[in-house]
Amino acid sequence: MVKVALLSKWHVHADDYARQAAQNKHLEIKVVWDENAERGNEWAGKLGVPFEQDLLKVLADPEIEAVIVDTPTNLHKEIILLSAKNKKHIFTEKVLAFTMEDCKEIYEAVSNNNVKLMVSLPRLTENYYLYAQQVIDEGLLGKLTYIRCRLAHNGAVPFEGHPNGWLPKHFFNKEECGGGAFIDLGAHPIYLTNRLAGPVKAVTARLQNQFGYDVDDNSVAIIEYESGALGTIETGFLSGRSPFQLELYGTEGTLLIEDNKITLNSKQAGEGWNAPEKLPEPLPLPIEQWVNSIIDETEPNITDHDVLGLTLINQAAMISHNQGRRVEIAEIIVDKQKV
Repeated sequence: MVKVALLSKWHVHADDYARQAAQNKHLEIKVVWDENAERGNEWAGKLGVPFEQDLLKVLADPEIEAVIVDTPTNLHKEIILLSAKNKKHIFTEKVLAFTMEDCKEIYEAVSNNNVKLMVSLPRLTENYYLYAQQVIDEGLLGKLTYIRCRLAHNGAVPFEGHPNGWLPKHFFNKEECGGGAFIDLGAHPIYLTNRLAGPVKAVTARLQNQFGYDVDDNSVAIIEYESGALGTIETGFLSGRSPFQLELYGTEGTLLIEDNKITLNSKQAGEGWNAPEKLPEPLPLPIEQWVNSIIDETEPNITDHDVLGLTLINQAAMISHNQGRRVEIAEIIVDKQKV
């Protein structure tokens, strides 16, 4: 059994990861820490484990082998570096960090201390993504010319008794989050399109604030790819009943995905629109891939390249919005090499 500490219940997915950990036969939750002691105590009580207010004491405990980090995003770097230096394997919520330089520092610490780091990018395990990748790899669309991905919900739309919507109030704290809809919910379209369309050349973004929050609540980015293809990433906290949409257009066909409906119209795959006869089997969840990498050195499907690409697009989008211009990826450099 891998003994795990839960570090913070700040993120809305913290309960999900605690449940996944509890259900994993290789993990055992031993302790909770939270930067908010009241919240941490309450959570620990529900989980039936101790609460420890001293983070350094948790990380110094030789019994604890791994941590699940769901702190405010602005604490990721500090806490992940401390965890790595204390030889703890690390699972965390996206994004890893706000800048490529911070990501580089984290990965150096992870490598130097020989621990496993996993960032939760769950849609890379879904059958619809795997089918889209298969369609691309088999050339059924010809040359990819355009990709569009939209993921939005109504989490910031006020309703009776909830002036900020159903999202927790701290999701609108710019210092803690680093941004709003684009950096959080928009992460999923970003890493999906990064995988499917390939290396990015430039980003032009508009991170809109419609409801007066300190962070963006309705956002879009135009992506230019090195292949010559174009893309749009759309996200927001203001859209009621908005379906998930992933669209790929190429010289020989089109693939449309809307929630559970998948249709392909390809010159190479028969006449008209067709649903796939069978979808690929989903891959293990990110937390399962992390555990497998710890136990038997299994290489995860979710890679460092996926994680870095997510921060890269967010960093470029923020610069683009703040400066009102198109940002070339070559402007964002790590070790004098383009990422």
